[in-house]
Amino acid sequence: MSDSFWFTEGGLERPEVHELLQAHLDHMAANSPPESRHVLDLDGLRQPDIDFWTLWKQQQLAGCVALKHWDHTYGELKSMKTANAFVRQGVARYLLDQVIAECRERGYQCLKLETGSMAYFAPARQLYQNHGFVYCEPFGHYREDPNNVFMSLKL
Repeated sequence: MSDSFWFTEGGLERPEVHELLQAHLDHMAANSPPESRHVLDLDGLRQPDIDFWTLWKQQQLAGCVALKHWDHTYGELKSMKTANAFVRQGVARYLLDQVIAECRERGYQCLKLETGSMAYFAPARQLYQNHGFVYCEPFGHYREDPNNVFMSLKL
């Protein structure tokens, strides 16, 4: 990413972030059945076990990402979303790299995630595989679901 981007913790109070997160919720509603959706809303992202970051280019929101702390061994990638104006510009890759670095700094042994199994989610799954994630069993409160896949990156 060029120097004109800046990454910062927080931002849940900003209207631009609300709009991006609503778009994320809308996309999940259009592409996943209700029982298979595990996307967090604003209240979910404000929980004490969640850290949230945003990426900006000048005053324009480029994307966001969250990390859920499960225990001292692993975290879960949550709510990673690129703003439409920044799709295919490396934003998702940058956000993922930042979260992986944070997990390493915390001493986690792995980073896990849940995403959809449908075609809509194929680009996300490919991004994760390109970063070394492998498919794994459900973790935490998740259960087997044909609409979801689970992935893990050993750190």
